[in-house]
Amino acid sequence: MIKNIFLCILCTYFFAGCFEMGPTYSKLPPGPWRAVLKLDPEKNASEEIRRETRAGTQLEFDEVTEGDLPFNFEVVYTDPDKFYIEIINADERIRLDEIVYLKDRATIKDTLIINFPPYDSYFKVLFEDNILEGYWHVPSRVNYQIHFIAKHGQNHRFTNLKKAPVADLSGKWEVYFGLEDTVPEPAVGEFKQNGNRLTGTFLTETGDYRFLEGTVQANKMYLSCFDGAHMFLFEALIKEDGTLSGVFRSGTHFMTTWSGKRNADFSLRNADSLTFLKSEKFDFSFPDVNGKMVSLNDSVFDGKPKIIQILGTYCPNCVDETKFLTEYLARKKPDLEVIGLAFERHEEADKAKMAIKRFKSKLGISYPLLYAGPSDLAEASKRLPQLNGIISYPTLIFLNRANEVVRIHTGFTGPATSQYEAFVDKFDRTVKQLLEEI
Repeated sequence: MIKNIFLCILCTYFFAGCFEMGPTYSKLPPGPWRAVLKLDPEKNASEEIRRETRAGTQLEFDEVTEGDLPFNFEVVYTDPDKFYIEIINADERIRLDEIVYLKDRATIKDTLIINFPPYDSYFKVLFEDNILEGYWHVPSRVNYQIHFIAKHGQNHRFTNLKKAPVADLSGKWEVYFGLEDTVPEPAVGEFKQNGNRLTGTFLTETGDYRFLEGTVQANKMYLSCFDGAHMFLFEALIKEDGTLSGVFRSGTHFMTTWSGKRNADFSLRNADSLTFLKSEKFDFSFPDVNGKMVSLNDSVFDGKPKIIQILGTYCPNCVDETKFLTEYLARKKPDLEVIGLAFERHEEADKAKMAIKRFKSKLGISYPLLYAGPSDLAEASKRLPQLNGIISYPTLIFLNRANEVVRIHTGFTGPATSQYEAFVDKFDRTVKQLLEEI
């Protein structure tokens, strides 16, 4: 008996010395995950929405992705009981740390609520056998949810295959979206290819498509992005003449065709020419999140240059621009005023103001944000009738000390584009001009 006990003790010390026990994790396993959002209306929506989405869409090829939008994320632990999730889109990393971990009463399975501030969206998913499955929800849109599934230990995006690409797509492309429309929408494609890996973006006259990542496999190219608001999925055939013929999906509600051809000289219209003043005077009066009315003519703004930011808190381009403005104001400390006019998707004013309040808190915004009305562009244009219309979120309006409009910049070319530095440079020159004027 004593001999057996002695042998057990020896074995315990032996194995303890030979194997170093790693940290244990009580929640999600750390490391890479591959996720898929199911965008195909046939899998997510009603027959009516399916018909509406596919109406007039004629493809030159069979869609391989079938509406499955892949993206990658990592689970990172700060200690064995605390972790955050990092969404990966090309060079962008989006940290999510507002995560609620609980047990589902009906299934007794681990359940996670993963929030996406400041976009007011979230995942509700079940966790079992290293798989997350559930839905992505957008409360500001009626009954809007998309099926989601993620598997641990996978770090490819579209495929593990390494088919030799028929072309290097790196460079600048002349692109048109909505080929079935009377007037297709022009865009600039900017791509970088390294072997099979493809990154890039599209610039349009109302904003850019931010950080896209994907692959080139033989004669097909694929790009995707998910950032808590955008759900972009691109697929295209590389034709024998070198042009691109593709399909673009955004969420479950939108699908269209697109084409592209190489053109290093292609450009869009000047962003300072699209929105303009119809009357001599620009003015407004809107409530802040506490209901206090704020007017451009309030005494606190007297004699100062001003920048009016037209935005929506659900808009990633607006988030990018807001981060730029917040950082610029903190770094330069210019003697001017910035006022944000938020047009929101929530139909109820109270919910819209709550979204604005969360947005302001999450991004650390120092300037006032006012609730200007609904996000519908036609309705929003009625709130600022002095303009020819609001055609994009975001839009910047620069005013001198006398409240005269000096410049209006429509859309945003953010850090995912080659035009971002030019935007920053011109913004800085405009601010200096406004400050120098007496």
